[in-house]
Amino acid sequence: MVIMKSPCEEPLSDDRKEPWLNLLALTTVILAVCATLATFKGGGHSTRTVLSQSQASDQWAYYQAKGIKGNLYELEALRLRRELQLAPKASVPLLEQSLADVERKVAKYEGEKAEIQKEARRFEDMKAQAQKHGAAFGLAVIFLQIGILLSSIAALLKQKPVYYLGLAVGVVGIVYFINGFLLFLPA
Repeated sequence: MVIMKSPCEEPLSDDRKEPWLNLLALTTVILAVCATLATFKGGGHSTRTVLSQSQASDQWAYYQAKGIKGNLYELEALRLRRELQLAPKASVPLLEQSLADVERKVAKYEGEKAEIQKEARRFEDMKAQAQKHGAAFGLAVIFLQIGILLSSIAALLKQKPVYYLGLAVGVVGIVYFINGFLLFLPA
């Protein structure tokens, strides 16, 4: 007796797709999207790190320039004090006025240096924050790429345990990806 198949029946084959492979494909796409975004965000924070370092360096150079100018006025004040000690009484009022002007300039430069120092430290803090975010995104990319790799191997070999390992590594990558935004994990 011959059993006839109806045309609507699906042919039985060894190449039939297993249902878990659809889930594998979906999770691999999610890991790839997260890896792409982590790479993009990490690059942005890397750029911010370099720019903040450059701005901090500029501020410290400006601070040094103000310090040099202030030192020149301090030397002038020292010279005027010596001159006051040796000057005849008639020239004392003029020397005292000059000394007061120079001391005001010294105080002005000290105040400007304090503001510049505050700004330089702000840029240094921005750099440190950008480095923390960038490091978290960098770790995310590493784990996400490993998760993608393991998922690809699992698809080729049709091995669920390899897929589960890739999924676990990918979840670690997603945790670091979220950490890149929120910095909830210790550095």
